[in-house]
Amino acid sequence: MPAFCRDCTSPNEPDQRRCAVCGRPRVVSHPELFDLGIAHMDCDAFYASVEKRDNPALEGKPVIIGGGRRGVVSTACYVARIQGVRSAMPMFQALKLCPDAVVIKPRMEVYAAVSRQIRAMMEDLTPAIEPLSLDEAFLDLRGTARLHGAPPAVMLARLVQRMRDELGVTGSIGLSHNKFLAKIASDLDKPRGFSVIGEAETADFLRGKSVRLIWGVGQAMQTSLEAAGIRTFSDLLRWERTDLHARFGAMGDRLWHLARGQDRRRVDARSPVKSISNETTFFEDTGDPDILDGHIWRLAEKVSDRAKARQLAGRVITLKLKRANHSSLTRRQSLRDASQMADTIYRTARALMDGAAGEAPFRLIGVGLSDLVPESAADLSGDLLDPGAARRGEAERASDAIRRRFGEGAILKGRALR
Repeated sequence: MPAFCRDCTSPNEPDQRRCAVCGRPRVVSHPELFDLGIAHMDCDAFYASVEKRDNPALEGKPVIIGGGRRGVVSTACYVARIQGVRSAMPMFQALKLCPDAVVIKPRMEVYAAVSRQIRAMMEDLTPAIEPLSLDEAFLDLRGTARLHGAPPAVMLARLVQRMRDELGVTGSIGLSHNKFLAKIASDLDKPRGFSVIGEAETADFLRGKSVRLIWGVGQAMQTSLEAAGIRTFSDLLRWERTDLHARFGAMGDRLWHLARGQDRRRVDARSPVKSISNETTFFEDTGDPDILDGHIWRLAEKVSDRAKARQLAGRVITLKLKRANHSSLTRRQSLRDASQMADTIYRTARALMDGAAGEAPFRLIGVGLSDLVPESAADLSGDLLDPGAARRGEAERASDAIRRRFGEGAILKGRALR
């Protein structure tokens, strides 16, 4: 059985608890370790890791990214997560669980700059990269072993080593034979994880697991599945393909394949993206303007994050709402210029929410960006009604340029020093 050390990448015996060369307990072994080439790399608490890197005084402390009047957690470091803090949690609740937390406002321009550096490292390994957001991407390294003189598993270990040594951030790797399983694997052993799901073990691995493992199965879909008696992959396997399709439409057909670990999607950096969106379903219907405002900011941040990762911008902002009676409400606003800035997406979606407030309470909210263009065509002329928008955009792009030339610490916003 092939085995190597994740830290020094030296070959090892599979039954060794510690590396025979460096002595660290980071030996990974698997029968298919050197045969698999589809990977998912997910940075560990990315925003918080960048903040701790830039401010060493934060090391060992619980850090929450978010706060302000938007009032929700964007992300939290693992020290805060141990105490129960989670993304999208209201800030007041997070601070009850973790009263000693250091709360920091997001610095999206800094995170985007670090993401571009990670992307460059990935491109040294393969051109087949499909970014999902600033801090995660799929990679297809099949057929690259001869080029690099090492199998994909070893090159992925070297990638996260390089991220740690050169950028001060860590990541977790999921390695498998398709995208669905690679993404599941990357969550199995965070932080600094390296998990493998082989083709031969796929059926046994999935059997009995919750369908919540399926990417895209949110609270609403989970409720629908539970109403049909489907809670695990084993439950899915009992359904005929035609019955799943009749009950859940196109999603039912996808569920049938995923229940068997089948995913034919390619890792394709050139696949056309028509829109970028993110949504969340509340555990309880709400019309509280502060809670809704907080979620709009978090969703706008995620959409901006994904747009920047793909070097895209959009001309249309969409707000999606689902009422307590399950009826949907959609509002759209065209921008004068395409944008990828979280601030612009948030302000536009927030204005759309103001016009729909009378329809509350809501059980779901979503924010989207469409009519996409390359980022080079974004935020060109500014907004005459908001002169500050142009200044904010210019400052963000100027800061990015300075950091690319002189390094991450060359310029910081005053709020980063709080």
